[in-house]
Amino acid sequence: MLSRGLRVAGAVEFSTEAVGDRRGLSVSTYQEDVFTAAVGHPLFPVAQSTTTRSRKGVVRGIHFQPHTAKYAYCLRGKSLDIVLDTRVGSPTFGRWDSVMLDDRHFRALYLPAGVGHLSVALAGETTLTLLTSTPYDDDRAAALCPVDAGLDLPLPRGLTLTITDRDQAAPTLAEALAADLLPEYASQLDLKLC
Repeated sequence: MLSRGLRVAGAVEFSTEAVGDRRGLSVSTYQEDVFTAAVGHPLFPVAQSTTTRSRKGVVRGIHFQPHTAKYAYCLRGKSLDIVLDTRVGSPTFGRWDSVMLDDRHFRALYLPAGVGHLSVALAGETTLTLLTSTPYDDDRAAALCPVDAGLDLPLPRGLTLTITDRDQAAPTLAEALAADLLPEYASQLDLKLC
């Protein structure tokens, strides 16, 4: 397993090779020693595992919870995953990076607490698994508009996107910043999940 730091402070992409034979394949989507070397601490205690299944063109995000870190990987299909630094005061605030998650290369993605996550299903049926450091809490869940022109995210052109009304109506990054809706980077450092 290999790791590569992303343009968002603390976010890391992990890649591994699948081992296949006549029975199928086996792949390690997480290896603690590689993760710890790349991030500086072992994976957080997993409080929740969530699996999503999406049709081609479904957009999920930009979602974040201020005190929740995530580890995501694709079990089936293909997903363009984007990380956005929403942490006010972070050296990479407002910066984004993207990773292609699929069932061929089995990359995984670590997002520190407070970092926004967006996924776009690029295959007919795309299944992602997300491990989180805290359970989902609707009262603490936050969203930003995935089509925020100020971010200029690399959303696929020519693909009909399906975006929920909630995500479509979510504030832009600039609006969320002005309304004091974003997490503070300094408070995230104490969580040891940054």
